[in-house]
Amino acid sequence: MAKILLLLLLICSGSAYAQYDNKWRITKPHWTTQDEERFAEFISYIGAAVNRRECGTVDSCLKNPLANPYAGTDPEELKLFADCADLPYYLRAYFAWKNGLPMSVQDDMAPREPNDKKDVRYTKFGNYVKSRYDIVAGRWRGINAVDVLNEAIIDKTYTASFRVMGTEDRGLFTDFYPVKLGRDSIRPGTVIYDPNGHVAIIYRVSDDGRIYYIDSHPDNTLTSGMYTPKFVRSTPFQGAGFKNFRPLALVDAKLNSSGEYIGGRIVGAPNSSLPLFSIEQFYGNQPDPAGDWQKGQFLFHGMAFPYYDYLRLVMARGDLKIDPLVDMQQNLVDICTTLKDRVTAVSTAVKAGIDLKDHPERLPQNIYGTDGEWETYATPARDARLKVAFMDLLLQTKQLIARQRSGDPMIVYAGTNLPADMLQVYYREAGACQFSYANSSGVMVPLNLEVARHRLFDLSFDPYHCVELRWGAANPQELATCLDTPVKREWYSRERWLRYQWERRYDARMDYSLEELDGPKPGAGIAAPPDVDVVRFLTYGR
Repeated sequence: MAKILLLLLLICSGSAYAQYDNKWRITKPHWTTQDEERFAEFISYIGAAVNRRECGTVDSCLKNPLANPYAGTDPEELKLFADCADLPYYLRAYFAWKNGLPMSVQDDMAPREPNDKKDVRYTKFGNYVKSRYDIVAGRWRGINAVDVLNEAIIDKTYTASFRVMGTEDRGLFTDFYPVKLGRDSIRPGTVIYDPNGHVAIIYRVSDDGRIYYIDSHPDNTLTSGMYTPKFVRSTPFQGAGFKNFRPLALVDAKLNSSGEYIGGRIVGAPNSSLPLFSIEQFYGNQPDPAGDWQKGQFLFHGMAFPYYDYLRLVMARGDLKIDPLVDMQQNLVDICTTLKDRVTAVSTAVKAGIDLKDHPERLPQNIYGTDGEWETYATPARDARLKVAFMDLLLQTKQLIARQRSGDPMIVYAGTNLPADMLQVYYREAGACQFSYANSSGVMVPLNLEVARHRLFDLSFDPYHCVELRWGAANPQELATCLDTPVKREWYSRERWLRYQWERRYDARMDYSLEELDGPKPGAGIAAPPDVDVVRFLTYGR
């Protein structure tokens, strides 16, 4: 019923006729608060469907009436494809088309610092906007929505587009602006930028302050997750964190007899007119007097909290109360979702036959940011986020136990042995998190979350390895079906230092040959993996 009501609302907006062909008719010259609310609803439906696993790719979700109220209205030639950086733009443009709204994207980025010679996706001090692409109708030529979505959005947007602070200190206006930390501003449709090269879009915020997102990948798959420290903070000019699309307006256009705006140009609302604009997430609500972003404090009722704890406090409805057992269960469900999504990613590489190919003579220049088969089928960044999730699980467990023992009134627990109860929750959820992969002989191999934790640093991110090694198999029986040559096995052995590394480094050289990969290199690999043994801690307290 809610889906039908939303569709009726969209139809009653007066631009429903724009849904059924490939012409993008601008019938509303600017985005209103109501448009933003409806865009948020649109994203929330898609995200909920992904989370329920009713769809798992951009095309399947947009064709699914349970996920997309416009399903069935698209021209056949629309590709419905987007990777992680494209996804927010793609969904925003799709919604704008269906509702007769204006759209513009920044299509050329440059480093803020002229001596920053890095790829603009990974600049040290962020970027500024050099040029923009306005989607407006000409007098003799309309807007072809299929061309815009199939080509312009995909070709002109990339993670460099998000690597801006959004304070309009240089260049043209930015597509996004940083927002206050709170439920009014961080909502479905808000974008999350990870400066390590990933982008997600929020679809739900729970009453207890948890933030849930969807993200896309080079193989067009959609996944869902929960916001945690796997999304890092960084120097403000890199623009990490939460940002909303800047409201746009079409000016100097002519309204024709059919109610369509022709010509004109698109302008973005200045930050001074945006009540939700804030740089608080970069510098804290009590900034460091010297301007050091890392020393800014996040104060809640006069008390300083770490950033991620503060964020949850201000995102919760009412006074936040944390049940450590529920908290652990939520974290484990999130990890389980990530593991199940990894099954799809690995199987996609296997179906493409990448594991049957000879291993390239060298790794990519950087395993986290490249192109071709490696970008589409390798999983180093995905696996790094999984490692951070397990590390954060252990850290959160330690902190919650310490807070409960100190009498923190925010912690709600009625039992007598919190570590033992948390361990029981862990075993219950880890055992319930069942998934499997098809080995090289096509036989299903069952795994669960606890097995994955033990294998965490043995999971191969390299798509040229057999599926058994992709899942960290070590025992001879499970490995017996692997067809990898001795050379490939040696690549697996020597990549272990890279597997130990949880920090995604885009500034490090990694294009080593097999012979050169004889140990950790500067920025590429570490000598030993970090601790993720939450079972040992809960059992022995260490």
